[in-house]
Amino acid sequence: MGDRLLPEPTRANPSPAVAACSEAEAIEVLESEDGLPMAAEDNHRAGRNQNPSTPTCCPKTKLPSQQPHTDHPLLSRTQCDSSRGQKHVRKHWKALFDQMSNKRSNSFRQAILQGNRRLCSKALLEETGLNLSQRLIRHVAYETLPREIDRKWYYDSYTCCPPPWFMIVITIVEVAFFLYNGVVLDRFVLQVTHPLYLKNSLLYHPQLRAQAWRYLTYIFMHAGIEHLGLNVVLQLLVGVPLEMVHGAARIGFVYVAGVIAGSLAVSIADMTAPVVGSSGGVYALISAHLANIVMNWSGMKCQFKLLRMAVALICMSFEFGRAVWLRFYPSAYPPCPHPSFIAHLGGVAVGITLGVVILRNYEQRLQDQSLWWIFVSMYMVFVLFAVFWNIFAYSLLDLKLPPPP
Repeated sequence: MGDRLLPEPTRANPSPAVAACSEAEAIEVLESEDGLPMAAEDNHRAGRNQNPSTPTCCPKTKLPSQQPHTDHPLLSRTQCDSSRGQKHVRKHWKALFDQMSNKRSNSFRQAILQGNRRLCSKALLEETGLNLSQRLIRHVAYETLPREIDRKWYYDSYTCCPPPWFMIVITIVEVAFFLYNGVVLDRFVLQVTHPLYLKNSLLYHPQLRAQAWRYLTYIFMHAGIEHLGLNVVLQLLVGVPLEMVHGAARIGFVYVAGVIAGSLAVSIADMTAPVVGSSGGVYALISAHLANIVMNWSGMKCQFKLLRMAVALICMSFEFGRAVWLRFYPSAYPPCPHPSFIAHLGGVAVGITLGVVILRNYEQRLQDQSLWWIFVSMYMVFVLFAVFWNIFAYSLLDLKLPPPP
């Protein structure tokens, strides 16, 4: 009895055959672009019902606790060693999945590790019996997200809390200021031609560039109802769906960055002109959205995407053409020209840099993206350059600026 061999304690590391099986299956799951494969999904669900000490994608092995009972007095000690070994195995495979799934979106990582949702094997478009709100959410997902795994995650997790408040509030405030100015000036079409229009303390004026708030508040002033109408329609049709998917913080950042870049670009490239309108922020959102569609053309499953892009480009071109025409149209008060169109180009530059990075990295921390920091650094360098330009260049170039309003 004393010479009988004891069961060998379970090793902490899995056998090579088990390790090879697990890594191959993990790579197959993590490299999927269109969704969670059915076989991996079945294994994942089955793993939640197994003993937690057994890796999900490994073949089932008998644990020491499942061996036939023996009367040896040291068996309990062997079981403790095996339990510690199995805990080490679980930590090993969790670290492996963490390392490999970092290449994918946060939603994919949560679906693999947490198992708190069930991904269907069929496409989201094939689901039937949806009510009106569910169809709207599905439509927004296909309009803005290029990967099926992210579309399913967004569809299952979106609760409309909080709602897309940023773009709605900005739009309401812009309309309210326009109506107020229309009543005060008694003019709603081409308000900018009124001699008292430039006396407003919100628009950007080159003689008053030291008042820093004007670089942002000029978005609440519009040249006329045609200017306001195009900006409002574009930012609601594009901005609200983007905010529903990416949140108010990200979309608000792109919008405000485009607005500031627009006024600073005017202060550098068109130094004698004022600036009005929210075109800088609107063009930042639209250009980021269109660039995201072009870069992920095969993955975007939105209906009539080519027609939608054509309509958006036509509207942008029409609004930009109106701004160019107004800029060179003879001013009603010759000392000061009409508002500049350069703000549109500043918004486009922000959209195809910062905006594309933000829209591409759905549900990921932007702080971990190297490209994000590159574009943020470029944006900050531009802002600092524009600040010094406004401080020194106007006096060095000896420009004849229009008189203050």
